[in-house]
Amino acid sequence: MIPLARPPLDDELAASLQRRGDELVRKGADGDGARRAWNGARADRGRLRELLAGMASGIERCMYCGDSLGTSIDHFEPLKEAPLRAFDWLNHLLACSMCNSNEKRDRFPRASCGTPLLVDPSRDDPYDHIRLVLATGRYRWRTERGESTVEVFGLNRSDLVLGRMAAVERTEAMVLARGIALDAGNEAKATRLLVSLLNHPFVDVLYAMVRTADSPGAVTVLEPATVVGLKDPVYGFRIRAS
Repeated sequence: MIPLARPPLDDELAASLQRRGDELVRKGADGDGARRAWNGARADRGRLRELLAGMASGIERCMYCGDSLGTSIDHFEPLKEAPLRAFDWLNHLLACSMCNSNEKRDRFPRASCGTPLLVDPSRDDPYDHIRLVLATGRYRWRTERGESTVEVFGLNRSDLVLGRMAAVERTEAMVLARGIALDAGNEAKATRLLVSLLNHPFVDVLYAMVRTADSPGAVTVLEPATVVGLKDPVYGFRIRAS
């Protein structure tokens, strides 16, 4: 999981979502009513899906696992708990069917004070709560929110762990190839490799490498130009490469 930048809505879509949300409030909609209204808003859902696809990492990857294609719009705070947020843009994320329907479902844990315990990658930097251990491909949590996030989304399920471990090898090879291109003065190829790195599944592996590159004792193949380039807002993780 990596941090993501949420783009603003255009005026027309924002107004449409506001009208639909106001109608839910007027009717005092429950979860079932909100679901019916959501399912009936086909055009707005399509436009939201396009925005989320552009906001996602890689090629429309799930915003939770970063591996599978994001196939559906997930209500981060489920409609069962927050029916009046059905059309709230800040409550929409792109998810794969495994993370959304099989793992998370309607679960939304809260602390004893009522504070949500799941990490929202469009609001939080997941790195503050979970750390990817590159040697094992597993996430280690640093906070209670991190623990809940790993558990609810199944971020340490076996297929993801194996995929991340393979991604470490692939990422290192591509970074080395980019270094060779830079040394040869082939800026065009170096740029293509950088964009490709950002568009691959499991970009959280690259994110973990960048975040730990300056740490004492860090073992990394990232050359300084890659670290700087990936931290630059033009190519950074908060903006999807195109």
